[in-house]
Amino acid sequence: MYAVIQTGGKQYRVAPGDTLMVEKLEGNVGDSVEFDRVLILSKDGSISTGKPVIDGVKVTGKIVEHTRGVKLVVYKFRRRKNYRLRNGHRQYYTAVEIADVVTP
Repeated sequence: MYAVIQTGGKQYRVAPGDTLMVEKLEGNVGDSVEFDRVLILSKDGSISTGKPVIDGVKVTGKIVEHTRGVKLVVYKFRRRKNYRLRNGHRQYYTAVEIADVVTP
């Protein structure tokens, strides 16, 4: 059994027992989270899709940790104009362990 969920503007394929990194979620380590935007559900070989979401289906999980990604260097440059700008960015992420896919 697996499901495709949407969170943080991205889509993830999840199954019970998976750990995934999503954009930062509110909550503390150990808190439970619910993802109610389930787009696709595969159960016993049959696939059901939503328009756009499936009503009544939720994916539950537990927050494992809050972390940050690798540093990205943003460099802007205009030739012959003496313009150079260097910035960095580190995205905040939350590790979530998927516990169950709840169907009605």
